[in-house]
Amino acid sequence: MIPIAKPFIGDEEIKEVEAVLRSGFIAQGPKVAEFEEKFADYIGTRHAIATSSGTTALHVALLCAGIGKGDEVITTPFSFAATANSVLYAGGKPVFVDIDSKTYNINPEKIEEAITDKTKAIMPVHLYGQPADMDQICKIAEDHDLKVIEDAAQAHGAIYHGKKVGSIGDMACFSFYPTKNITTGEGGIITTDNDAFDKDARALRAHGESERYEHVTLGYNFRMTDIAAAIGVIQVKRLEEFNEKRIENAEYLTEHINSIEGIEPPYVAENVKHVFHQYTVRVKDGKRDELKEFLNNEGIGTGVHYPRTIYKQKLYEDLGYTANCPEAEKAAEEVLSLPVNPTLSAEDFGKIVSVLQDASDKIFK
Repeated sequence: MIPIAKPFIGDEEIKEVEAVLRSGFIAQGPKVAEFEEKFADYIGTRHAIATSSGTTALHVALLCAGIGKGDEVITTPFSFAATANSVLYAGGKPVFVDIDSKTYNINPEKIEEAITDKTKAIMPVHLYGQPADMDQICKIAEDHDLKVIEDAAQAHGAIYHGKKVGSIGDMACFSFYPTKNITTGEGGIITTDNDAFDKDARALRAHGESERYEHVTLGYNFRMTDIAAAIGVIQVKRLEEFNEKRIENAEYLTEHINSIEGIEPPYVAENVKHVFHQYTVRVKDGKRDELKEFLNNEGIGTGVHYPRTIYKQKLYEDLGYTANCPEAEKAAEEVLSLPVNPTLSAEDFGKIVSVLQDASDKIFK
């Protein structure tokens, strides 16, 4: 099976982990600090605060932004559930607005009409590795005195108008889950230029401690281990190489899919660097599931990111959430992710294109 995702862990990562294990210092320690410094330097922010996952990074960032009971956070319904769940964790209410049909990211033109006197923040997601329209989002936020928290879980190294995502909003959150463009096994990180957010986030991730055994707020155990950070220190060095290979693979697929009936390749906006955490096509005529089955039977892994909007998940239906997001719902019925990860060979991509052509001939003709 050609996998939809596969992490690359090399000898350098293994040696770094071994060194940490032999050091006896395996909880949060000097390797976490080193990883934070390297990641902040890569993104171009003054601070980076490592956490146990991308989800806990979002939770902490929202708390730092002052989100609490009843506060509204405008976000997209077309994302992994953790995006909205983190708002619930903080006691807030996610407010869903529709997406742009081409980029799958939140549509800035829909944001302003969703703002109320309870709105405290906007949380765009850079979905699949393509930056959201941050100029418009930040302008709206400035006009209404709102915080902007970037969910950059899928967009390590993506660039919007010359700036790396993660350096544009008030804070940003990344995930290092094994399927992401780089991994630490599990882990997340918050990036920010705000000194107060940095200080608060460091306390919140470690039981609310301002210093050892001085608990100044209700915090959590959301710390990253030095074992995970040791992997991350090496992975950050590999990120540009990984991303360039993903982009090269995506360009190859797009070049060939353009001539295949029934399948629409992903759109890339102007003045952005899309880093293709996922290479996601649209499948026409209601044939997505049929194409998915055909590809899987031929040994090609696929994914549906995502099969339903967040507000149509049982949790959110039970909580009484509804929304009018026809573009997000249409996307949920049509999107299909194909392998694009940098561990695959030219032969793998030749097979993917060949099988897609066979599938098109059988399904769409």
